[in-house]
Amino acid sequence: MEARPIDGQAVRADFNDLLAVVHYTKAAHELGLWASEEALIRRFFTEPAAPLLEAGCGAGRVTLGLWRLGHRNLTAFDFAEELVDQGVSLAAERRAEGITFLHDDATAPARLSAPPGGFGGALFMFNGLMQIPGRANRRRALLALHRLCRPGAPLLFTTHDRDWSPTERALWRLEAARWERGEQDPRLLEFGDRYFSDDTGRTFMHLPDRAEILADLAATGWRHAFDALRHEVARESRAVRDFSDECRFWAAHRAATPAA
Repeated sequence: MEARPIDGQAVRADFNDLLAVVHYTKAAHELGLWASEEALIRRFFTEPAAPLLEAGCGAGRVTLGLWRLGHRNLTAFDFAEELVDQGVSLAAERRAEGITFLHDDATAPARLSAPPGGFGGALFMFNGLMQIPGRANRRRALLALHRLCRPGAPLLFTTHDRDWSPTERALWRLEAARWERGEQDPRLLEFGDRYFSDDTGRTFMHLPDRAEILADLAATGWRHAFDALRHEVARESRAVRDFSDECRFWAAHRAATPAA
């Protein structure tokens, strides 16, 4: 059977798969916020009363972390229905009031509506933005968050970085040669894409370089404020390092009318 290019429907099915649901639900219950996430949330989200929007909330790991830090006006959404259900259950278990969970798509949100004046900030954590296939679709998600947020609102998200180490750079030079020969995985849309399976299920991920993200932010009306590799932000526990490889944090503020 001919391999079909990866699309949003396939990614949604992967996240609704039992293996993925168990993996992310376990992290939501047991892991909570990383030290680096908490440090940057405290730095950029300084108004506890401001309404916040979390895209790609999964089973509620970051959502409940925000609530623990005193953010009580939270709207969290994900396009994987099974994960949203787990987030609702976790919030009920911990009696976390003031959280609205929705099932919606970041590239074309249908159920989301901004509060008066717009959301005071947005988050798209654990590389969720990079699990959207297609650069145009990732820009649509950034544009949607821009429309929903008020001027100056912070945005915090993470990516993997294909240039962060000599090993990664060497691997991507080999991958570039495959693309030049037309021998890349036919399911991939763009250079930087990966699609793989492990004991947590199937995962699509786009790994950008820094220039790509800076261009995407500028094109969608976000003003870059900060970026750094996770180990430069905080020292993480072994549990966090086992859960996630190195990543790059990005912070931006809602600025001008988007160019895209």
